[in-house]
Amino acid sequence: MDASGVHLPGVIIVAVLPAFLLIMLGAVLRRAKILRSEHDEPVMHVVFHVMYPCFILSKMLGSEALRNGSVVAWSIGIGFSELLVGGLVGFLFGILLRLEKGNGLRTFAFSVGIQNFGFTAIPIVQQLWGDAAVAVLIVHNLGVELSIWTVGVMFMSNDKRIPWKKLINGPAISVVLGLILVGLRVDRYFVGNPDVYLFGPMRESMKWLGNSAFPLALVITGALMFDMIRVERPSARIALGGSVLRLVVIPLIILAAAKCLPLSLELRQVLVVQAAMPAAMSPLLIAKLYGGRPGIAAQIIVASTVISLFTLPWVIAFGMKWILP
Repeated sequence: MDASGVHLPGVIIVAVLPAFLLIMLGAVLRRAKILRSEHDEPVMHVVFHVMYPCFILSKMLGSEALRNGSVVAWSIGIGFSELLVGGLVGFLFGILLRLEKGNGLRTFAFSVGIQNFGFTAIPIVQQLWGDAAVAVLIVHNLGVELSIWTVGVMFMSNDKRIPWKKLINGPAISVVLGLILVGLRVDRYFVGNPDVYLFGPMRESMKWLGNSAFPLALVITGALMFDMIRVERPSARIALGGSVLRLVVIPLIILAAAKCLPLSLELRQVLVVQAAMPAAMSPLLIAKLYGGRPGIAAQIIVASTVISLFTLPWVIAFGMKWILP
């Protein structure tokens, strides 16, 4: 480790391993029938609508990085653009794999085009760089959500209508609220100078709830992945092709953008981790809702997640050495 961050893959492995261990625990609990499928929805409902918004606000309040409008704009813009670029790469490569529209091409492109940006990425960013980078990642994720529920849905469904109601959810509202509070400097009432620290206990309660979100979400993720493995018959062409794109080709594009664009240090740190992430779970949901091929999404999610356990530390280490000062 040096002043610029962690460069040794071994140190990074120690930082990222807890997230993967919790995912594996979820698979074990599902296999042992301790964590049943009927538990998934109510637990994730509480995580998504209560715990995660509390985490978002607890990290955003008091963040100096988010007082810079340029940082906020770049974070949202980069987050929105990732699916556009990744999806285009996936679409072109899917054609080479002889996939066609109506037969999995769109699901393949969407699945490789968006990386895990939430419950796996955030704990890793927290471990490596702390609250400042996490606050920027949270705003970046708003851009990702916007792209998923606008361009992503239009692409998957071949429909020009956008399900705007899907964007009105707990995490999105909490990000917007956090940006308003930080921009108006009202967040000083929640953190900082004791003379104006009126809502300290409320902030502490939000931190407690927020910190509970990720262990639960990662365990449920592991259980869901175990279900996918049992149900979906894998295709090497889809699983390996998607994983190569998600874990090798697209990361190089993300890292090149982080290197060349005029971004803040925190956003560069975020993009280093985002480059290393496996496929997100969101395409599986979108494929189910909008007539895609959930089986293709499931294969790419499972394969890229398993392979990323080995590639992720090296991608992060390479990105740190190449990009960060």
